[in-house]
Amino acid sequence: MERVAFFIDGFNLYHAIQENPDYAKYKWLNLAALAKCYVQKSQQVVKVFYFSAYATWDQQKMSRHQTFVRALQWAGVDIILGAFKFKERRCRICHKLYPTYEEKETDVNIAIKLFQTAILDEYDTAIVVSGDSDLIPAVKAVKATFPAKKVGVVIPIGRSAEDLKKNCDFRFKMKEKHLASCQFPDPVDLGGGHTLSRPASWK
Repeated sequence: MERVAFFIDGFNLYHAIQENPDYAKYKWLNLAALAKCYVQKSQQVVKVFYFSAYATWDQQKMSRHQTFVRALQWAGVDIILGAFKFKERRCRICHKLYPTYEEKETDVNIAIKLFQTAILDEYDTAIVVSGDSDLIPAVKAVKATFPAKKVGVVIPIGRSAEDLKKNCDFRFKMKEKHLASCQFPDPVDLGGGHTLSRPASWK
């Protein structure tokens, strides 16, 4: 069977869901199940990689995120975490500096893993779940170096990403029905009397 690996940009997908009030209820999302929405009977999902980072300065956000990551691990998803970088920005109105954080490693981590797994011949087809055009160079590099392999894209719901679509071999449209049908149970039964509950603010 054709081997398919998924590379999921966690922040890109999260914000696409979070920013639309109609979709925010779907954040308790089983990404291993979601991946299966985009493969055919002749294909097999061999890897699902999830790329993100913890907001370490906000304990509540980090706790919710850690719960979600544990649920993903239970589902067999491979977790690759980056980090946020502290940065000061200047307000355009009052011109004062204010602290903020930027996630700086996800794009690089996706690019490295996409190329590394191609070198190791761990997939025949790669599917990137993101709308970030910064991934175009990585997609081009894999296609140029491994012309027998295909690279597709699933654009997170509500996004367009025309440039990224143009540089992939094929594309899928994420629909609400995919999100609705791929929710984790609540709670997730980890076995041994341990469970994971959906964060209260995600309901």
